[in-house]
Amino acid sequence: MSGPRLERILASTALALILAAPIGASAFAQDAGASSATAATPSQAAAAAGAAAARQAAAEPAPSATAATPSQAAAAGAAAVATREASAAPGTAPAATSETATAPKDAAVSTPATNPAVASEQAAAPDPLAALDPADRAVAEKIRDLLAAKSDTIFASKRERAAVEAFYQGRHLAPLWLDKGVENARAQAVIARLKSADADGLDVNDYKTPTFAGLSPDALAEAELKLTQTVVTYARHLQSGRFPYTRVSQNIELPQEPPDPAQILAKLAEAANAATALDEFSPPHEGYKKLKAMLAQMRAKPPGAKEIADGQLLKLNAKAPMEDARVPLLRDKLGLTGDASDLRYDAKLAEAVKKFQRANELPVTGNLDSKTIKELNGPPRDKQIDTVISNMERWRWYPRDLGKAYAIVNLPDFTLRVVHNDAQVWSTRIVIGKPDMPTPLLSETMKYITINPTWNVPPSIVYNEYMPVLQRDPMALERMGLKLVYNRDGSVHIYQPPGEANALGRIRFNFPNRFLVYQHDTPDKHMFAHDVRAYSHGCMRVQDPAKYAEILFNIARPDENWTADKVKRMFGAGEQDIQLPAQIWVLLTYQNAFVDDAGQLQIRRDIYNIDSRTLAAIKSERGMIEPPQERKREQEVVATSQRRPGGATPRVSFFEALFGFGGRPAQSRPVPPRGISR
Repeated sequence: MSGPRLERILASTALALILAAPIGASAFAQDAGASSATAATPSQAAAAAGAAAARQAAAEPAPSATAATPSQAAAAGAAAVATREASAAPGTAPAATSETATAPKDAAVSTPATNPAVASEQAAAPDPLAALDPADRAVAEKIRDLLAAKSDTIFASKRERAAVEAFYQGRHLAPLWLDKGVENARAQAVIARLKSADADGLDVNDYKTPTFAGLSPDALAEAELKLTQTVVTYARHLQSGRFPYTRVSQNIELPQEPPDPAQILAKLAEAANAATALDEFSPPHEGYKKLKAMLAQMRAKPPGAKEIADGQLLKLNAKAPMEDARVPLLRDKLGLTGDASDLRYDAKLAEAVKKFQRANELPVTGNLDSKTIKELNGPPRDKQIDTVISNMERWRWYPRDLGKAYAIVNLPDFTLRVVHNDAQVWSTRIVIGKPDMPTPLLSETMKYITINPTWNVPPSIVYNEYMPVLQRDPMALERMGLKLVYNRDGSVHIYQPPGEANALGRIRFNFPNRFLVYQHDTPDKHMFAHDVRAYSHGCMRVQDPAKYAEILFNIARPDENWTADKVKRMFGAGEQDIQLPAQIWVLLTYQNAFVDDAGQLQIRRDIYNIDSRTLAAIKSERGMIEPPQERKREQEVVATSQRRPGGATPRVSFFEALFGFGGRPAQSRPVPPRGISR
């Protein structure tokens, strides 16, 4: 029999069994002695009835191995109801009478025990510490007490403590650093690694390691948690730094992602070598690795590098060159070749001195004076080591995974490099922000490239620079190719249409960010001949933007055969935005110490004083680094944007409102987006 009829019969049968259970149980009790402690209760009978219904349903074969039939589901539901009723019924029988006290022993054995003490003992949860060695169990009990205590003198934050507690609960409070109450190999490896923390430019004194020998269980538990806290702190410092970057500057927007304490401990618990596992939290960037190797090299070498001694002023005399014993060393410092016996201060040497002076913002005289000598000798060795360490610290703020392609700017070196598949494919000179308008440190992704951009002059430049000029000369803006528009609220908007003289040049490279900076072309090509190139309002000017566009397009749009000439043929009067579908990171870094391709340490001037502030923070600051909150980027609506004439204010992205996109119809009185830097 099958189908709906069978289902109804089975469901009715199950329901009848449930309703009849009290009657059957009563009859059974009368036959066997209702007051006996061994008699079945109504709830037990109901449970038995439900179980019988379930067995009956189970006996019917299902149409498939993965799904129960409706009749089976009905029977199972009846069984579940019966079970719930059984569990809700009183768990003990009425008090035994004198007659039932003489019941046969066999009858008592054949019925379930209803003693409350026995039932409680059966329901008790298993002891999570039962499997531990007695020595570890004593420590584990104390660990439980320490983690349960309201006061906490071990962990740096509630979040860290909660993660550690969850980790230990997950391993039934078993110690991580002890085996049978004795310090294990994992602890020994970790402690040895902490004692060499200075290899990564960290301070060994920040990582106190306990001693486990000869301690009581209580003291061992405290030492266990203290080492755990130290290891978590070390991994955090190694990966994301010792303090939030806001201690250095507000002109920074970087991930600075600290590791999860639970993941740190899980990695160490599973690793065959805990010290090697800790090394994995070190920044993976090539620039960091080279600085780490250079730091070891600098510490290994004894000090005493040759320095140019002070002496008489050396200057060029073409007819009768001055001679000086310092000339051979001077040539070495400047990378010139020559005979060691040649002591003449000649034109070639004077020109090299000029170039050095220009690069280091010294008076360009070509004379070897005391200031030039001091700069040539460089900072003392201990100061160079500090500079390397502070640069290693800043590498920890950047994303760990830079993807297959990225454009990396080194602000103190005034250079931009493009890296694809771990190989540098192109580099160029750039102009960066003035010291009082510094280019920020950030990491973003390049979204699109604009050909023939419009420059919307930011209010700061409008009111601080152009309006005073306009008051003195009403025709000044027109001669500069700028357009002036008065907005409905009385404010002034100045913009520059696309063209050869546009302040942004012919190309703009867009990576939306809260600082409103980007990379672009410039009509002021002469600036790229300077060694120190800090002239902009914060944006970066690229020496060869058409080639830069070619490189980026061929990475992001590899099937379109882009060339610099193809880009230049698009130059004209109309804005065009070309999207970059592949992810290309843009990293604005501050590497005033780096190792070049020849393996030589290069030191650059601290033009924004970022390095000095980083070093000061290293010596004085320690703080928790919380994961960065999700930032609103392109979805952010510009509340301050003006309403366009003859229509409602459109909902646009933050960056679109600032820079605009191509394909918009021209307006006689364009309403500006908010100003942006250049």
